[in-house]
Amino acid sequence: MSEREIIHSKRAPQAIGPYSQAVRCGDTVYLSGQIPLDPQTMELVDGGIAVQARRVFDNLRAVAKEAGGGLDDAVKLNISLTDLGDFAQVNEVMAEYFSEPYPARACVGVVALPKGAAIEVEIVLWVCGG
Repeated sequence: MSEREIIHSKRAPQAIGPYSQAVRCGDTVYLSGQIPLDPQTMELVDGGIAVQARRVFDNLRAVAKEAGGGLDDAVKLNISLTDLGDFAQVNEVMAEYFSEPYPARACVGVVALPKGAAIEVEIVLWVCGG
């Protein structure tokens, strides 16, 4: 394996800017932030924050799988929300996708996200031997 490998999944939205879906360096995989885009239409999914969060985590799961891992390999998440009032609902959705021991996490409020999304999540995975 080369020192740096670009990861690309057709099951996740294509990049909407000059970045890769993920980059692997050794056992560490850095997943770019995902917003709630439908991979087929490249449009934001309809629905509230729970629907949007599920789409984000489904997109991230697809990229993680392409990298030879899964969400259980997450060691760090960064969540951006345009409304911190959505924090509790995002926690509930996150609990559907992750189990203990949970990864480290930060959650910050932001003024705006690409395409008017309410949430963006990026993840760092530790995937041994992939």
